Amino acid sequence: MSDQQAKKRLYIKTYGCQMNVYDSERMADVLAPLGYGLTDTPEGADLVVLNTCHIREKATEKTYSELGRLKALKLAKAAEGGAMTIAVAGCVAQAEGAEIMRRQPAVDFVVGPQSYHQLPELIARTYRALGQRLAAEFAAEEKFDALPVDRAVTGVTAFLTVQEGCDKFCTFCVVPYTRGAEYSRPVEAILAEARGLAAKGVRELTLLGQNVNAYAGAGGLAGLARQLAKISGIDRIRYTTSHPRDMDEALIAAHGELDALMPFLHLPVQSGSDRVLKAMNRGHTSDHYLRLVERIRAARPDIALSGDFIVGFPGETDREFEQTLELVGQVRYAQAFSFKYSPRPGTPASALAGQVPESVKEDRLARLQDLLNEHQTDFNAAQAGRTLPVLFEKIGRRPGQVVGRSPYLQPVHIEGSPSLIGTIAPVEITQATRGSLTGRLAQDAMAVA
Repeated sequence: MSDQQAKKRLYIKTYGCQMNVYDSERMADVLAPLGYGLTDTPEGADLVVLNTCHIREKATEKTYSELGRLKALKLAKAAEGGAMTIAVAGCVAQAEGAEIMRRQPAVDFVVGPQSYHQLPELIARTYRALGQRLAAEFAAEEKFDALPVDRAVTGVTAFLTVQEGCDKFCTFCVVPYTRGAEYSRPVEAILAEARGLAAKGVRELTLLGQNVNAYAGAGGLAGLARQLAKISGIDRIRYTTSHPRDMDEALIAAHGELDALMPFLHLPVQSGSDRVLKAMNRGHTSDHYLRLVERIRAARPDIALSGDFIVGFPGETDREFEQTLELVGQVRYAQAFSFKYSPRPGTPASALAGQVPESVKEDRLARLQDLLNEHQTDFNAAQAGRTLPVLFEKIGRRPGQVVGRSPYLQPVHIEGSPSLIGTIAPVEITQATRGSLTGRLAQDAMAVA
């Protein structure tokens, strides 16, 4: 934990019943991963939480009286260049949230007794409104400004970060707290870095971002891809990781119109159950996702999809897991990543009821992976007999072997000269396994310079 994190002081004042005492303890647990340690006094605290009781009117008035005192402490800390965040939790917050904010503007947010697991999200949003960030030593734009412009290049492919952070607040994910708000790099900085990479022999760029298709400059990610495709030497463009909510029509159209944009899309869905998706705060339904896939495939019929899945999310039933298998059966992914749900401290999902037993999660994951592996094997097998353009990247393990990547990101092995490295050449696929393809140079192979 950094020094900055260790200095965050949390003061919780508890009113009322034993349930409130328990809730206060859980709030401290939820906030600990964000660097908040308990203190016995509100003086000098970075975050003050009043966990309130609504049983008696006097208790409510005590809350307002305490808020008046905290306001004075907040103003005093601000005068010294510091900041205090004030939150009201518990039953008074649930019953009188709007009234609390009206009567005492010093309160930054209110949270009811069933929602204290959302404290990290609420605090993150409050910090952002103040121009601050949680668990970060400097802002994203400062980080990129500090990076050297000239990059060392070791091959013909390179990653290029265009976006950082996330505003989606999926309940299982720590990214909004550790990476902060979505930030898009200026287009000119990206293009300058890409030109530098191309000058060093890079032919394929993979654009990176926590929500890469939320890129907000240059007409969105589609506009950025179109500009990057104009750079001499850049022949292939990929991007990861995308979110279904940010897959706009312009980007879908670009997949059908831009030759450099590879026909391979990583589009995580996580679950096929609408109830689970809602509990995850994904912001889309399974039907929305499937209709999105239809539009993408209509624009680019040969596109292959990759996905992410979480099994055993809190409360997931056997039927809801079956709905995930059904969605997989409809989409048929060329590749996928799948995981058992694992609680991340400080995330809302870690406090949800209905945590699924480990043995159930293991069984579901095995069943899902069997299906995903079957589909990946089928997809690769379907490439046998096709001729695919392959970008050769390196020497293979066996003497006389070189290895490249197909448009679908599959490793492709052939017998060939090291002089092929850095070129794109047509390869007749002769054999396929679940993990890779084998082939030979097409008879009329003409490497693209």
